[in-house]
Amino acid sequence: MNAYIFPGQGAQFSGMGLDLYEKSPLAQELFEKANKILGFAITDIMFEGSAEDLKETKVTQPAIFLHSVILAKTLGDSFQPDMVAGHSLGEFSALVAAGALTFEDGLKLVSQRAQAMQKACELQPSTMAAVLGLEDELVEKVCASTEGVVVAANYNCPGQLVISGEVEAINKACESLKDAGARRALVLPVGGAFHSPLMEPAREELAAAIENTTFSKPYCPIYQNVTASAITDENEIKANLISQLTAPVRWTQSVQQMVADGAAHFTEVGPGKVLQGLVKKIHRGAETASATFETNA
Repeated sequence: MNAYIFPGQGAQFSGMGLDLYEKSPLAQELFEKANKILGFAITDIMFEGSAEDLKETKVTQPAIFLHSVILAKTLGDSFQPDMVAGHSLGEFSALVAAGALTFEDGLKLVSQRAQAMQKACELQPSTMAAVLGLEDELVEKVCASTEGVVVAANYNCPGQLVISGEVEAINKACESLKDAGARRALVLPVGGAFHSPLMEPAREELAAAIENTTFSKPYCPIYQNVTASAITDENEIKANLISQLTAPVRWTQSVQQMVADGAAHFTEVGPGKVLQGLVKKIHRGAETASATFETNA
């Protein structure tokens, strides 16, 4: 069975999407539509902007979403997923690609999500850290016993878990995790504590937008971050999407469940190859590939 997976923040690069724009009239039309919806020329930043320009949350999230979704749309009939999943932001790309959300509504939600997260980040000094070489349970235990807000945020693959929370609590937890035998506990260059309780103001803001958006039944199951299980019901999809900002990304568990449900081939749709690497670490026998543009689109 074919699984299509969609990357999240961090996969952006300067020049992303330019090849699609130049080769596909459909891609060109969708990029121009995106510029109008966003109210600024995101194509200029994607195609010519520096890495620094692309790092701004309000740019990064729509840019990755657009690259993934437009690439999926140019695949035409060769895009035949049996199941889809996306890492954090990538879940929105997956929902559009699987027909649960329209391109326009997906982009509007991603833009609102980015701005709401940016605002939440500015309310309190917060960050994230990557923890390598420890069992998930041990990382959870250290977080629970650390003073302040610090939680497990991204279960990326066995032995790689990202924690999220207040700056001071993250620094304390990193020291304890190193003492507990972590190979590395490294604070990441991110602007805030994504997928932690500190994102509650953003969750509330995004919840209202999601509630007012029409969702359809997807063509195939989507394995959502919050539950790591196959979902096709629109109301469940909405509820999980609302919970996503303050809940952990259960990527390890999602891939394990997809494999258990028959996924043998994983195609990453969007910039980079990060998810393919994670899939291989979660299930060695999985076949992985990057989606490539078909000139007939």
